[in-house]
Amino acid sequence: MYGGESPNAKPFAMPNPAHPPLIERLREPARWLANPPSVELIETHISWVLLAGEEALKIKKPLDLGFLDFSTLERRRRFCEEELRINRRLAADYYKAVVPITGPADDPEFNGPGPATEYAVRMRRFQGPGLLSDHLDRMDEGLADRLAAQIAAFHTQAPAAAADSDYGTPEAVLRPMLENFRQLRDLIDDPEQLENVNRLEEWTRQRFQALKSLLQQRRDSGMIRECHGDLHLGNITLTETGPVIFDALEFDPALRWIDPISDLAFLTMDLEEKGHRRWAWQLLNTDLAQTGDYQGLGLLQFYQVYRAMVRAKVSAIRGRQEGLNDQQRREDRKACATYLRLAAGFAPAQPPFLLITQGLSGSGKSYAAKRLCRELPAVHLRSDVERKRLWPQPAAAPQGIAQGLYAPDKTAKTYARLLAVAEQILAQGISVCVDASFLAAARRKPFLNLAQTTGIPLGIVALQAPEAALRNRLRQRALAAKDPSDADEKVLENQLEKAEPLISAAEPPDLRREAPTTESGWQGLSDSIREPILGRSPRRPPVLIMLENPGPM
Repeated sequence: MYGGESPNAKPFAMPNPAHPPLIERLREPARWLANPPSVELIETHISWVLLAGEEALKIKKPLDLGFLDFSTLERRRRFCEEELRINRRLAADYYKAVVPITGPADDPEFNGPGPATEYAVRMRRFQGPGLLSDHLDRMDEGLADRLAAQIAAFHTQAPAAAADSDYGTPEAVLRPMLENFRQLRDLIDDPEQLENVNRLEEWTRQRFQALKSLLQQRRDSGMIRECHGDLHLGNITLTETGPVIFDALEFDPALRWIDPISDLAFLTMDLEEKGHRRWAWQLLNTDLAQTGDYQGLGLLQFYQVYRAMVRAKVSAIRGRQEGLNDQQRREDRKACATYLRLAAGFAPAQPPFLLITQGLSGSGKSYAAKRLCRELPAVHLRSDVERKRLWPQPAAAPQGIAQGLYAPDKTAKTYARLLAVAEQILAQGISVCVDASFLAAARRKPFLNLAQTTGIPLGIVALQAPEAALRNRLRQRALAAKDPSDADEKVLENQLEKAEPLISAAEPPDLRREAPTTESGWQGLSDSIREPILGRSPRRPPVLIMLENPGPM
């Protein structure tokens, strides 16, 4: 879905609902080399997609909508080639070639003699359940993590914008946002919705001024990259081999050369709109663990509002098209109102809070933190991940007690990084859970001081498990060789010997005990943590939540 238009945009033109002769002829199976039993047609507001056996053919409509211009054959050819290029980055097995269509419209051929009269993108047809937007019942932790890994790798490898380009300048970021508001005013007539649009535009202008220096800093540091540009649930399909991201935005490079956090904002916004906030935060946290781009969180809500406004505009446009029945128009108008309410919900700042974990290796700290962070929600900041971000090294490097990555100086620097990043995240108005052992009072004190000086509520999630369970989990984790932690039984023995009491006169907590074992139990636990923490007055003692044997790791 498009996110804006050029400064010289024209008024919206609605496509003719009647299918032209070319499309009708191409629906005849005999015109295809494989002679499929049937040819299915899917129509969007800017293209026709023909599905024939194992093949798919996408043809662009000859439209000039201002924000895109497919009005000439040459432009359609060029944008077909661009669509092929940018989508092969994420779906090379599916985007095959640009195919010329020759002959008259009432007797077309693929690659026939004579000059091309149209062009199409030839694809391999997706095989599997279908679009993620239609199969959200399949969304779970594994799928969220897998998607996040694909997206993080894609963004990390994407080229940065040239220093002399206009892409990603603060003004270029703001321009399509303001265009959305202008366009929406021309498309909706409900007074309440119009007032909502006005409030959101005012919020956007104010936030832009507050974030302008960060936007410029992101551009200067190479964080404007050739991203997807249209990363929502309808552009992810579930196949037999896993999720595939497709249909990157080809018609306006300015809407594709963006900050990666804008791509993530679109997908997380879409998940939240569908009632899957927990998976939005699971995906976000997995991406952050891989990229370390905590600075970008300062722009997350700003871009989420923008992306919600994009979807509101698309729904409003669709509801104005010819050929719709009353039910379809009502659904599109309802969708527009829903996205406007969602945008309004992203706009106000939420009070952040700070959590830290405490427990021995194998007690389930990371398991609990991962579960809690997607329920609360909060950013999951893990010591094992940040330690290896500071010192990437081969697996064969020395490990163990007080050596290698666990040498005292490296441990001190790891905790210092956790503190600095936690402070950065909290300053952006986002809650954070710092996942580390925190067995010494000296390690906890700087975080308690941060909460005290900023007035941010603090909770301590302490995890306990029998020693036999701890040892068994560490053995199983070592065998799996998939966890960032290198802690083994020798590390555990050292911790058992040196761990300091959590409850002391210096840390008098508000003690609560929990033992979540079911999905609903974890969801309820997030409420039992959030409510007492956020309900506390500043500079009160922390809430201490004791978790008994919470999980497998």
